Amino acid sequence: MSKILDAEYSVTMLKLEQKGGKVKLIKSKTCYVEFMVENLKLSYVYNITKNGKYYLERVEPYPLVVKEFDKEAVVVDLILFDVEQFKNAAKSHNIHEFVDVASEINSTIKLFEYMFLYHNVPKGNLSLIHEKLDEIRKLIAETIEYSDKVYERGDSPIIKYMSKDSTNNSKIGVYDECFWCNQQKKKYTKVY
Repeated sequence: MSKILDAEYSVTMLKLEQKGGKVKLIKSKTCYVEFMVENLKLSYVYNITKNGKYYLERVEPYPLVVKEFDKEAVVVDLILFDVEQFKNAAKSHNIHEFVDVASEINSTIKLFEYMFLYHNVPKGNLSLIHEKLDEIRKLIAETIEYSDKVYERGDSPIIKYMSKDSTNNSKIGVYDECFWCNQQKKKYTKVY
């Protein structure tokens, strides 16, 4: 079986390289983790490379690429923290609607990509889409501002990891933008 996979990889690698791609074979182990929170399935995938890198992604209830990490302990802590947050969110009457909206946003990203890659889109339409996205971001920022906070930014295992390891100046992945409204607060005004 391994020889067949190696042969298939060689053909695939050659095809990609002929088209100008740079291909690296990363030997890794994949870990799939699944939790049930109420009636909500949470699943995560992370790859462990031989170079000691860990690539984490949440798969369900909606996909979210997180980041590459140097330590597996951070990945595990982050998964457990995410599960804890979903357990808390499951107490809300809005949890299923929240998951539906997140899934619709993911579907919208796919639709946007289809539009962009398969159609010659007029610039005016892109400007209009950008304006609507600004409206959505504004609504989210206002909702954050007027909602009760259940977790602080510093509660995140990623934030704790980054503050412990002062030599690591890299960004913290998906969470770099989670707290953007605190920096952008002055940009938006209340609609109430």
